[in-house]
Amino acid sequence: MRWWDIESVLRLEVDLFPDDAWSPGMFWSELAHACGPAATRHYVVAEAGGRLVGYAGLAAVDRTADVQTIAAARDHWGTGLGARLLTNLITAATAFECHEVLLEVRVDNLRAQRLYERFGFAPLGIRKGYYQPGNVDALVMRLADPASPTPAAQCPVQGQGSVQGSAQGTKTHG
Repeated sequence: MRWWDIESVLRLEVDLFPDDAWSPGMFWSELAHACGPAATRHYVVAEAGGRLVGYAGLAAVDRTADVQTIAAARDHWGTGLGARLLTNLITAATAFECHEVLLEVRVDNLRAQRLYERFGFAPLGIRKGYYQPGNVDALVMRLADPASPTPAAQCPVQGQGSVQGSAQGTKTHG
């Protein structure tokens, strides 16, 4: 993800997460930490047919990675795009030499939970009232060893589009 992607990312963000969409400033702040030798973030976008159809981001601090956001356009649900984005983030976590990857996902988002479970994420706990508005709880999930991918993470995912980003640079809505 680069600064020129933010406008398209925001359109998708508002469509998918109208009640708690990130602001432009939040994306700018994340990208500011994605550059240079001291980078602690990794953000990517996915494009298909010249259109931005997904994005994902990861923060890495003290050998722990945290999935900040992952999103796929509705017309790309079920195509494997989410798996490609998650694979990219896990690869970045390994490049950052992280020993674990954490994420939060809405307790009512079973589709995303199934994706994370296929990659080896296991439930760790609940954060009460994490998603606002509405006081929706978040399920905290953990991948204990991102350097040892599960069979789901090792399989190439078929589908159109490409995920673009750098494994060295760089919210979970599931």
